[in-house]
Amino acid sequence: MARGRSGKRGLVAAVLLGSMGLLAGCGGSGGTSSADFTGTLLAPEPFKVSSTPLVDTEGAAYSLTEDTDKDLTLVFFGYTHCPDICGQVMATLAGTLARLDDEQKERLDVVFVTTDPARDDAATVQAYVEAFDPSIIGLTGDLDDIVEVGRSMAVGVDAGKKLPSGGYEVTHGTQVLAIDSSDETPAYWKADVSQAQLAHDVTAILDGELDEG
Repeated sequence: MARGRSGKRGLVAAVLLGSMGLLAGCGGSGGTSSADFTGTLLAPEPFKVSSTPLVDTEGAAYSLTEDTDKDLTLVFFGYTHCPDICGQVMATLAGTLARLDDEQKERLDVVFVTTDPARDDAATVQAYVEAFDPSIIGLTGDLDDIVEVGRSMAVGVDAGKKLPSGGYEVTHGTQVLAIDSSDETPAYWKADVSQAQLAHDVTAILDGELDEG
């Protein structure tokens, strides 16, 4: 899979100046205050992302710290058999990409991490992400590694609950997380964020337009 590398250009420190908590609203002219930011800002203590490598759809090791070389990476943990929320979030991510211009997309990666590696092998994950947007990077790997990486970003993963049918249940956090060039998670969005809201927030981060609200 072509991932396109660019030099690490740090996110503007203003991302880390917002107060923690769910912030509502969207867009205005000029600088964007934290009150106009839909997501949740994690200043002054962003999550520190685990460097444990996962596996991309070509079978190569892929670390959310070592291989996320863009200015911003959006990450979602889900699984291909998910009956509802995962498809909704993936559609939101694809729609967000469609709202960005080419220059913005060059500075952004979107990554899907399966929480069900027993069923989601590389080929399954590849077909899944391509159905939404071919530029989305799909990752699988050992379940313990996925759990560790998710935990570092406060994403709970449990793929072991047995069902009466003989199958098993997969539960996972549904937030979309941002990773910056410092390998930290300064912000996240709830699953119900809209394409327009997420595109607005991503643009604000990439353009360094967040002001202290």
